[in-house]
Amino acid sequence: MTDQTSSKTVTLEELNTFIVRAKASTYVGSGPKSLSYRPGSHDIQFHEGSFSYMDSYFGGTDFIGQEVVYWHQRPVWAMNYYGKILIPHLINGTQAGHIIKISLTQMYQQGRFLGGFECAVEGSIYTDTSEGSVDSFSGKEWITREGQRVYELLYHGGLIKD
Repeated sequence: MTDQTSSKTVTLEELNTFIVRAKASTYVGSGPKSLSYRPGSHDIQFHEGSFSYMDSYFGGTDFIGQEVVYWHQRPVWAMNYYGKILIPHLINGTQAGHIIKISLTQMYQQGRFLGGFECAVEGSIYTDTSEGSVDSFSGKEWITREGQRVYELLYHGGLIKD
């Protein structure tokens, strides 16, 4: 990707590295909330150098959201997601969030946010599967408890080009 105001370029590796740091510092890292840009939204931001990351979502146990990465104030990457509790008597939103944060922290410590990953947390199994790479991808994460899928999230995204 080239910044049209200069000859600077960013590689997919640099973008991936920033996305992992941003994700680890915001929801998963319990980063501070930002002012809501839309009524009812939960917004979180992370800034580093020429990059900015914004995550905005609605809901709690059932939720939808979008993450956007800006480079030199231009949107260059985004991801949309929708997640929900499937069996509320076996897991609630707080428990699912706890399992997700522990699991994703371990994944991000590997320097990635895509690819197969599984993590056992307090009697539950967190699983993530995806296809593609940072430039174009889709995937699903879920939590299994007592042999049943109790939570799932679908996501997809990639590069934004003019």
